[in-house]
Order: sequence, then structure tokens, then C-alpha cells
Amino acid sequence: MIRFNVRSIAATVATLLVLCLATWGSFVQASTSSASAAMERYDGMCEASAAVALDSQHFVVGDDESNALNVYRIGQSAPARPAVDLAAFLATGDKASDIEGATRIGDTIYWISSHSRTSSGKARPWRRRLFATQVDLGVSPPTVRPVGKPYVDLIEDLASAPELQGLGLGKAADIAPEQPGGLNIEGLADTADGHLLVGFRNPLKDGKALLVPITNPAALLVPITNPAALVVGDGARPAFGPPALLDLGGRGIRSMERIGAVYWIVAGPTGDVGSFALYAWDGVPTHPATPAPVALPAQFSAEALFALPGTGQAMLLSDDGTLRVEGTRCDQLDKAKQRFRALRIPLQR
Repeated sequence: MIRFNVRSIAATVATLLVLCLATWGSFVQASTSSASAAMERYDGMCEASAAVALDSQHFVVGDDESNALNVYRIGQSAPARPAVDLAAFLATGDKASDIEGATRIGDTIYWISSHSRTSSGKARPWRRRLFATQVDLGVSPPTVRPVGKPYVDLIEDLASAPELQGLGLGKAADIAPEQPGGLNIEGLADTADGHLLVGFRNPLKDGKALLVPITNPAALLVPITNPAALVVGDGARPAFGPPALLDLGGRGIRSMERIGAVYWIVAGPTGDVGSFALYAWDGVPTHPATPAPVALPAQFSAEALFALPGTGQAMLLSDDGTLRVEGTRCDQLDKAKQRFRALRIPLQR
């Protein structure tokens, strides 16, 4: 007969448990360290709000507090070339157009501003811009150049479109952007058939985030360098497709990117307080978005997401305007001292 020594077994189990906990603690610490090590820093702006890859080594970023676009080489903190100044093209004078979203279709990058009022509810017509730039890969580093002309009447079109009635977008445009029911656009993505998807941070509809398709972006912006792409002539109005409503846990859309058949959506609070999360969606309006298994760091205001070509990864940028840098808010520093953070994340459903 085999006899068991209960005290010996208990001691052995206790030893194994301690070893397991120690190993798990080391694993968690190593994972946390890896996440911290993966964080990158880029200089020259704080409030990174929209970005697109130019090639496998470079990306271009819009700042919601300026009318300039900066080009960076991936992994290098300093801008790769002088900023592209869009102030004259956007006709906003010394006012920032509040660039919030971007997406690329072929060699054209579409950009959209917030179309919002100020936080106190004051009208800001210079924030109403939908425009395009052309990618120039013929220079090194690559850059972008404005093309066509900005579109400025999107709010009126959203408010009057028959297919969008019931969403209350006209009323929302008169409310401060972070108040319940206010209007604030922050997401822009392309579709497989060359349309645009406009993603709203606010308002929510029945607690769900709103997306509105624009089906004629090339005609809308009149890209004079490619007249063959025009569907109708100068002065075209946007054509809208059926809107979609996504349950993002009470969050709005802060950024989105179509990669293959999947839309990756950065969801965040409609106001200043709340959590961020990443979702995947197949683009079918009646299908739900599903949470992605990516834990975003604390105090990381995810505002821009774009694919890193050929890597199976995406780059996520943080709007760090309120982040303290040597005791001072980043957005109060000189441009030379401003910085934002970036995080590479795997794209797995």
C-alpha cells in the first residue's frame, strides 16, 4: 500500500504555488516593460489627431491646433522634412481648422476637420473643412501637396439630407462639441469602393456611435490634377449612403482605418472623461463591432490610427496636448519642445 505524507505534499504544493506566482509576476512585469519599450516619441507637435502612411518608412500627421502637416520617418523622432503649411489653401487665416481625421484612397489623402463649435459653444466656420492632398513619392523623403479645393458646406448638407433625417445633425451643430448631443467629427476611413466613411465622436444616437458614408468624394473636392476622376462638375454636393450605428460601449469614434476587410475603430469618450478601446468591424451596417484584444495604456489619448504597410501592425498616436512635459502642459510649449507618443499594436481579431 502506498502511504502519503500529508505534510510533505502540502509543503510541496506551497512551494510550487510560490514558484508559479513568482513566474507569473515576472511575466506580467516583462509584458509591462515591453509595452513601455514599444512606446515611441515624435517631436514638433503635441496634438497628433490624424495620420496616414506615405510608404513603408514614412507617415504624415495632422495637428488639431495648426494648419500644418508633418512628415516623419518611422522610429525617428524629428520631422523628416519641413512642415507642409496649408493655411493659405484652407483660407482660415491664422485660425486652426482643427484637423481630426484622414484616410488614403490611391495617391489622394482626404482630411476632415471637426466641424465643431468651441468648447463654450461659439461658432467657428474655419473648422468646417473637408480637403485633399496628393502624395508625392517623387521626392525623398516623400511629402504631400494640397489638391483641388476644400469643401466647406458639409454641415448644411448633413442637416438637410433626406437619408439622414432623424439623426438631428443640424441641431447638434449648434451645441458645444463635448456636450451631450453636440457635433464633433473625428474619424475618416475609405471603403472598398472608393467612398468615405465619416465617423462622429459626438453626437451618439441611442447610445451608439454614428458613421455616415460620402459616396462621391472625388467629385466633391474637384481634384484638378485628375479631372478624369470627376463624376460631376464643379460645385457638386455630397451624396450620402445609409448611415450606420455602432455600439462602442457608449463611446464615440476617435479614429478609424480600413485594413483589408476590417475596419479598426478607436473608440473614446464624447467628452473629456472616459476610457479608450479598440474595436473591429466588418463594415456591414447591421453587424456589430467587436472589442479587439488590445489594452491601451492609461493616460494615452488615442486620436489617430493607421496601418504600417507590410508589418501586420498599426501605429496608434496620442493627442498629448494636456500631457505634462517638465512640469508644463505640452500645448503651452514652443513647437520645438512639443512631442507626442506613438504605440505599435498588432492587428489580430
